[in-house]
Amino acid sequence: MDLFFPSLTLGLITSLHCVSMCGPMVVTYALKGTEDGTIAQRVVPNLAYQAAKIVSYMLVGLLLGAVGSAFDLDAIRPYVMLIAGAFMIVLALGMTGRVPWAARFTPRPPRFLVRAFTAVRRKAVTDAEHDRSTLATPITFGLLTGLMPCAPLMAAQLNAAASGSAVNGAIAMFAFGLGTAPLMLGFGTASSLIPRAWKERVMVALAVVVLVFGVTYLNRGAMLLGSPVTLQSVKASVLGGEQTAATGELVTGADGVAEVPLTIANVQFQPAVVDIPADVPVRLIVDRQEANACSDQLAVPQLGVLVDLAPNAVTVIELPAAEAGTYTLTCGMGMMSGQLRVGAAAGDPSGGDGPGIALVLALGGILAAGAALARTAPAEADRGPLGLTRREVLLAVTGIVIAVFAGLAFGGLL
Repeated sequence: MDLFFPSLTLGLITSLHCVSMCGPMVVTYALKGTEDGTIAQRVVPNLAYQAAKIVSYMLVGLLLGAVGSAFDLDAIRPYVMLIAGAFMIVLALGMTGRVPWAARFTPRPPRFLVRAFTAVRRKAVTDAEHDRSTLATPITFGLLTGLMPCAPLMAAQLNAAASGSAVNGAIAMFAFGLGTAPLMLGFGTASSLIPRAWKERVMVALAVVVLVFGVTYLNRGAMLLGSPVTLQSVKASVLGGEQTAATGELVTGADGVAEVPLTIANVQFQPAVVDIPADVPVRLIVDRQEANACSDQLAVPQLGVLVDLAPNAVTVIELPAAEAGTYTLTCGMGMMSGQLRVGAAAGDPSGGDGPGIALVLALGGILAAGAALARTAPAEADRGPLGLTRREVLLAVTGIVIAVFAGLAFGGLL
């Protein structure tokens, strides 16, 4: 269900885009000849189209999930998520219509798909001229829809590819298709009456949703790489984070190895911060009290640890000796957040005021750089290959550099 509801939400919002973009085409071609029919004659082709479209989405999700699972290796998975997240962000920028260079990255329909749609259109027109109506037309149209290179659909497909399995990919695309169905079923011929201004606002809102998905995947990739710059580290620096660590004396096993308990329940680490000694091997006793797909694995990226966890059971994980410091504790999908504090790091849970000061300096630096650049000449005519002015490039580079240094400070590397 971790993939179902986010994908369903994306589909529900995307349905507004579907009505404005695909609605007239569906009515004109897939539902041709049903305008004067009974209610059943009008509804059944709609249902046939939507069902075929969802089946098409699921088949594509099944394939993409299977392909993604083939690359679901310890070293590759984070980079797949980073690429998916970056591509979603580019798609979102292109969907706004205000970033020309990003729009060029959205693929166009291949020729075979254009020819297939043309054939469906011609058949629909011919059938209507001869007072014929067949479900083959809306079904064919629905099956082809899953292959369209539509930006929101591609975002959902990237979500399926990064899901980790063929089944999860199919579930994600099923939820996405289900979300697009209700509004499309009820739009009828009124879809063509949606004002252009509404369409533009819908695209911007949809771009924001896709952008959020992209940032989420970038963050998950960063978590799996053990990056000091994550949404969780920024939140903890600004608002303060949960720093309650395991208390009490460590239990020593029969072989002399320290044993530390950790519970996983409700897709959370309990406690969220675990203290262990430095420079000695440690045995982590993980009591997983659930069967949620998100917590199937436990990862400590900096130590090269990625272990499968049995559902509703205890799994013993051998951690290698680690130097003093703070390490990322997460799941195999980069969705759960925790910390492993080793040695001296346990005595300073917050890292002092350094991260907070770094954030203030970073924000101040960005504002100062923006103010300084705002006083320079716009040079609108002098745009680079990305469609950005020199002022915009300088501001972006300045922000990135300051953000990198702030992130290093968050992670205790400065």
